[in-house]
Amino acid sequence: MERIGIGFDIHRLVKGRKLILGGVEIPHPVGLEGHSDADVLLHAVCDALLGAMGKGDIGEHFPNTDKALKDISSMALLGKVNDLLQQEGYAVVNVDAVIHAQEPKLSAYKSQMRVHLADTLAIDETAVNIKATTHEGLGSIGSKQGIAASAVALIRKI
Repeated sequence: MERIGIGFDIHRLVKGRKLILGGVEIPHPVGLEGHSDADVLLHAVCDALLGAMGKGDIGEHFPNTDKALKDISSMALLGKVNDLLQQEGYAVVNVDAVIHAQEPKLSAYKSQMRVHLADTLAIDETAVNIKATTHEGLGSIGSKQGIAASAVALIRKI
């Protein structure tokens, strides 16, 4: 049996934070505000995987009220979601994601992000696709107030 899930996340850009996307630190004068490292790409992927399992969302599993999760790496959160997948008897078939960011340009970092996701999810790199797009100067993303990501994931019962 195969199941599909979707995920979305958005965070505000602020001074004094590192910009982490797909587990990769990207040189940029501002970073994403959040309780964890605020990696919107990994949060969207986590939500897609949790949705495919019918297990709620990232906020239910890792609430921003949990002081133990303050500044946690979202790679660790993705690892915990993958552990849950395995406990439930599922494996990831593939993940397709889009990062919505006016800047910085992300093409030089997408392959490293892909490796991080594939390694953490124990799947082949060819089963992970990451795209990036701008919003052509429109809205909160286009005006550089934040960065968002959306993802879809397919899982299979093993």
